[in-house]
Amino acid sequence: MNEIIAQKLKDLPDKSGVYIMKSEKGDILYIGKARSLKNRVRQYFGSPKNKTTKVLIMVSKIHTFDYIITHNEIEALVLENNLIKKHKPPYNILLKDDKNYPFIRIDMKDKFPKIQVVRKLTKDGAKYFGPYMQGISAKEIMELIHSAFQLRTCNINMENPPKNHRPCLNHHIGRCLAPCTGNITREQYMDIIGEVIKFLQGNDKSIERIIKDKMVSASEKEEFELAIYYRERLKVLEKLVRKQVTALPSDMDMDIFAIASDGINTVISMLFVRGGKLLGGDKQLINALSIDNESTLESFLYSYYNSDNLLVNQILVNEEFENIELISNYLSEKKGSKVLVATPIIGIRRQLVDMAYANAKDYLSKCKSTEERTFNMTLGAVSQLQQVLNMDIPPNRIECYDISNISGTDKVSSMVVFENGEKAGKMYRKFKIKTVEGSNDFASMKETLVRRFSHLNDEDISFGSKPDLIVVDGGKGQLKYALQAMEESCVHFNIISLAEREEEIYLPHCSEPLVLSKDSQALRLLQRIRDEAHRFAITYHRNLRGKRQTKSELLQIAGVGENTIKKLFATFKTLTGIKNASVEELAEVKGINKKVATNIYEFYHTVID
Repeated sequence: MNEIIAQKLKDLPDKSGVYIMKSEKGDILYIGKARSLKNRVRQYFGSPKNKTTKVLIMVSKIHTFDYIITHNEIEALVLENNLIKKHKPPYNILLKDDKNYPFIRIDMKDKFPKIQVVRKLTKDGAKYFGPYMQGISAKEIMELIHSAFQLRTCNINMENPPKNHRPCLNHHIGRCLAPCTGNITREQYMDIIGEVIKFLQGNDKSIERIIKDKMVSASEKEEFELAIYYRERLKVLEKLVRKQVTALPSDMDMDIFAIASDGINTVISMLFVRGGKLLGGDKQLINALSIDNESTLESFLYSYYNSDNLLVNQILVNEEFENIELISNYLSEKKGSKVLVATPIIGIRRQLVDMAYANAKDYLSKCKSTEERTFNMTLGAVSQLQQVLNMDIPPNRIECYDISNISGTDKVSSMVVFENGEKAGKMYRKFKIKTVEGSNDFASMKETLVRRFSHLNDEDISFGSKPDLIVVDGGKGQLKYALQAMEESCVHFNIISLAEREEEIYLPHCSEPLVLSKDSQALRLLQRIRDEAHRFAITYHRNLRGKRQTKSELLQIAGVGENTIKKLFATFKTLTGIKNASVEELAEVKGINKKVATNIYEFYHTVID
């Protein structure tokens, strides 16, 4: 503990608030809230006994801390969430975007609602059901619904359907009642939607009867393939029925969370009960930098329900944490109705919590080797790279640049970013080369870096961040021009180049390259980021080239200019869509008359002998 921290610990108030742990560089490492700032912050710097390895590592990096006093714990909770979202500290629990689970959405305000699968809940007045995962998929549920109920799947504007519209194939095969043709009233259609909602809320009887009747009817007509299809749907329904938690009411919805830790790794297991049925569950390996499991679980719940995915009135947990009443009140206010967070002692609810805990422990036992492998590829590789390059600090933010062109046309460059050894896709940026004539990768690299350095003070989340290490794809030539770019921009960063053929690393002012073992995690990290920069540049180049060629092709058609091309793509989205459009459909595009529409159609459909 340094003198700065020791003095600040003496001045801590015994009040609620938020504390912000910072590194020597001033980077925010961790943000937490506390009922008593004095008690909670001192816990981090006290005896190492009972602290996890990850907490001890994080504490070793803390150079100082700040705090903000709040009027009460709810204010501290809201402020903590806002600060975490803004700064994204590396040691806080951050749920990844790809963990947005599928839900089924029904917008009751639509004239003839569709059933949709979505991965983000919004407060738009629609009804949401789910989440669906591991064992019962949203796709299976959707197929079940459409096999029983003849609902629309199209994107037609039902408030103003096209004139003389004819029903699509789904109507002819008995999958849609064709509300687009006035074949059914809204009242009749909404009665069917009501049956769908009952099913999604746990009532299986109606849908089971409908599908059985269809199966029998198909069999009697000797439509055996169709009968088999309905039989398979009944199997899916049976799987769902088997997940009924017999001791729970059929209208019971709840989320269950359990935490398990071995002092190094921490896993949280989730189970979801809807309509008295166990929809499924998931497990997540998380960063656990709180003092104890209770605090970690509490932080996880705040993060998990930070979006609008709060659909239940009961949340069960296996650890009873200090602020359980606080989080109940917070979530109740967020949902607009009473939400109970509890740790059950006995009964079926305790059995569900124990089931979640057993899943967490099982996953924890299996994830150790995966965690070690991930660490070696990311933070371990970053640490190794710091050593082999003799850097003062670990290269936590690495930027890599690559050039792509064909014979000097459609010249582009890419900037990809790895943070803590992992891809940071939101930080990627791309450039069109503006000043370089012909195929000159050296000059293109210099232009790219000069332009990048000119944005160091921007508010852009990526351009405004300073790299710990810059990697350029190529050898001595690319490195030379990259150094010129830094000199002209009056900046200095650690920089290397990586030559692809022999995987040689060139450093500034060193005549001989650095050659690492093929098994080196540091080299593998550099290869991954170089390959990612190459992929990103080529993809951008191909997209530009494709657009240019498409535009050139369309400009050959009489009556088609730049504005017409924009209108065509706005309507048909792709060149294939334009090619497949009829004369009548083309003529419906604003600004395109029948003659031009005919020219476009004939350009793609006239056969030349």
